[in-house]
Amino acid sequence: MEQPRRITDSFPRRRRAGRAPGRLKGRLKGCPRLRPRAPPPAEEPPPSPPDQAILEMLRRFDLAWEYGPCTGITRLQRWERAQALGLSPPDPVRDALLEHRDNPDVTYSLWHEYAL
Repeated sequence: MEQPRRITDSFPRRRRAGRAPGRLKGRLKGCPRLRPRAPPPAEEPPPSPPDQAILEMLRRFDLAWEYGPCTGITRLQRWERAQALGLSPPDPVRDALLEHRDNPDVTYSLWHEYAL
């Protein structure tokens, strides 16, 4: 079978001076253009999982209605609101929340996934 003809086949090929055969505008024929890769971003080690005793203490804090409702806000916001209202929330809860600030299991209450 014969290759289909292209319109450029009817014109003679001309090579520019200074360019080696097989090279196309700064790259080799058949080789894809590669961009220099940026170094991968330095990943921080994942935060250490909180102790089960801390999670149990935070669960009890969520279930204690004396500090007000906890839907729609973080545990730390609830603790601060209870402190501002003079309800005396436990200090170890605040310490645990500040220590594990980046962990969503600690930051959000038991009901954060439920719609309001």
